Amino acid sequence: MSDTIECATLEVLHVGGPTLRFRYAGRTWLTDPTFDEPGDYPGPVTLHKLAGPAVLPRQVGSVDIVLLSHDEHADNLDNSGRTFLTTVPIVLSTPGAATRIQGVRGLENWETVTVDGVRVTGVPALHGPEGCEPFSGIVTGFVLQADGEPTVYVSGDNASVDVVARIVERIGRIDIAVLNVGAANVGRFGDSDATLNARTALLAAELLGDALIIPVHGEGWAHFSETLDHLARVFRYADRADQLHIPPLGKEAILGR
Repeated sequence: MSDTIECATLEVLHVGGPTLRFRYAGRTWLTDPTFDEPGDYPGPVTLHKLAGPAVLPRQVGSVDIVLLSHDEHADNLDNSGRTFLTTVPIVLSTPGAATRIQGVRGLENWETVTVDGVRVTGVPALHGPEGCEPFSGIVTGFVLQADGEPTVYVSGDNASVDVVARIVERIGRIDIAVLNVGAANVGRFGDSDATLNARTALLAAELLGDALIIPVHGEGWAHFSETLDHLARVFRYADRADQLHIPPLGKEAILGR
């Protein structure tokens, strides 16, 4: 378990947006597949994609498990991402996604499944302020645990520091946290963001102790209101620069310290 891990590292490839390939416990994992080129996605709120993927699906290679935080928004699952799901043997997401996409395994909050020796627990996520679910939908995060491996928290589109506190209280030590940041804001909730902003990401990092923080979902879409440079500056001013590891776009990297 994580209390035996002296140095936590993660091998990653950042495709762009929320899409991160990483290796864990001998398996290849991918978060929220988004591979479309730039374009607009009409809906109750029109989303504008500004940048295409840094890596094409064929360059990502074979993926064993997809962790899909939710399926309703194109910035977390776009058209090419939906096609990509059909090539992956295991897709974990929300119970609602399981009713809408064939082959998806839905996880309730705090429900755990074991995948090739890895315990995957669905954990809460709040995609906006309290009471946002009728507008934003149900979102999930994930915690991965395996013997001899670091404990990894994948936040999904969570904006709530209180939710992070509940996860830490329930799970215990977290070694690596992949946090969706960028202060996503489409104006639906006024000044309340739909993902972590720099200030709330810093508060989450403080709750997570010395966990390695890997920020994603902070660029490539018009509704992100804060840059990764701003995030890095906030962490630096708080003397937590060493905790933050921004993954390079399109390049394989081993993040850790």
